[in-house]
Amino acid sequence: MVSARIQPAILCGGVGTRLWPLSRALYPKQLLALAGDRTLFQDTVLRVQDPRRFAPPLVIGNEEHRFILAEQLRAIEVTPAALVVEPVGRNTAPAATIAALLIARDDPTALMLLLPADHVIADTAAFRDAVDRGAAAAARGRLVAFGVEPTGPHCGYGYLQRGEPVDGIAGCFAVRRFVEKPDRRSAEEYLALGSYAWNSGIFLFPVSRWLSEIERRHPAILAACQQAVAERHDDLGFVKLGAEAFAASPADSIDYAIMEHVDDAVVVPVAMGWSDVGSWAALWEISPHDAAGNALRGDVLAVDVERSLLRSDGPALAAVGLRDIVIVATKDAVLAVPRERAEEVRAVVDRLGRSGRSEHRTHTVIYRPWGSYETIDLGPRYRVKRLVVNPGAQLSLQMHHHRAEHWVVVQGTARVTRDGTTMLLGENESTYIPMGTPHRLENPGRIPLQLVEVQTGSYLEEDDIVRFDDSYGRG
Repeated sequence: MVSARIQPAILCGGVGTRLWPLSRALYPKQLLALAGDRTLFQDTVLRVQDPRRFAPPLVIGNEEHRFILAEQLRAIEVTPAALVVEPVGRNTAPAATIAALLIARDDPTALMLLLPADHVIADTAAFRDAVDRGAAAAARGRLVAFGVEPTGPHCGYGYLQRGEPVDGIAGCFAVRRFVEKPDRRSAEEYLALGSYAWNSGIFLFPVSRWLSEIERRHPAILAACQQAVAERHDDLGFVKLGAEAFAASPADSIDYAIMEHVDDAVVVPVAMGWSDVGSWAALWEISPHDAAGNALRGDVLAVDVERSLLRSDGPALAAVGLRDIVIVATKDAVLAVPRERAEEVRAVVDRLGRSGRSEHRTHTVIYRPWGSYETIDLGPRYRVKRLVVNPGAQLSLQMHHHRAEHWVVVQGTARVTRDGTTMLLGENESTYIPMGTPHRLENPGRIPLQLVEVQTGSYLEEDDIVRFDDSYGRG
């Protein structure tokens, strides 16, 4: 290991459209537990929890996901160096520049390890060993990519070709060329040559070198990011960038902006059980299979089914006589697609968006800073919701002009403030909030508070709310 500090920067943007209906814009794939009990983001964070190698991670995510990211960090008991929220997405090059500017303020000699939050890496030891090898090259000022040794002619990944070994650094090679996603014939040729690797999208740079390359090749990106960092401010523990300044940055990827144009890039080949989980076919490949080659999860019954992925996060799912199929069921949507055409799910998401529907954007469960809610019934002049309030969390002090609410506690303890009077409610206890009455709901306990809320009135949409006080800075 080298003496320079390695600062992980975890990039949490992206919406994972090819994993619809599970991944959606407001709850994308990096926030989902796709390959185990923890989410992809949580696994990425824990992969760099080694104080001998890594500083606490810097997390950069979408502003709409900030409270979910914070809650997932809390659940694994990790305190990041900072949780930076982007007002808009601008691809990975501006995000890397923001990270480099913030890291350089504390340590201009640091090495920055850029990690997408939505990848699976099965072999953490191999990953860390590869980082050690790459750090030796980065400490000499080189820009380092990590190339995954291919296990087949995959057409959904970019490739890079390694050249000559780097003198004095075992396991590091010059990058001869970067290649975009190839056709099948080209991918087979790359595999046969043996000198190509999949481009993992993981990079290790000296922060000073990255900033100098951005300044030379893309000064508009650097200027916008510098202004966004200069205008940053703390908001409930999040680092919020200057919104207009960051939005003015051109959008570009790390590969296109820098890596494909430098002549001293280095690749570290590594076999670490890597997948970008970019489609349902990719998830099938890395999932445990039964004797018939099926990946099954949830309430699923498979009869005479082979080489298929069947997953239900909602209703019972039964399939008979299928081969090489993906079926995914959630509470509000079902996807069925041949496994070989799983990449085409993006077209469904695009059509949903154009038609004005909401299934591409949100789940039936809506996440809020304090917890979540789910509509379980809806009719003329009434709506029934299931609310979950996290331990220690509270909703805003608020009122509604057009609806009344009935609350029934089914788990935990609720502290209810109603028109200036506070009461505690336990399981099987209830209260009524008349229309126009200021009120607040809190969870003072150590377990999640669950309650059923029945709304009645002439208008039941979420914009009928007047907030008098809010712990999360919402108006």
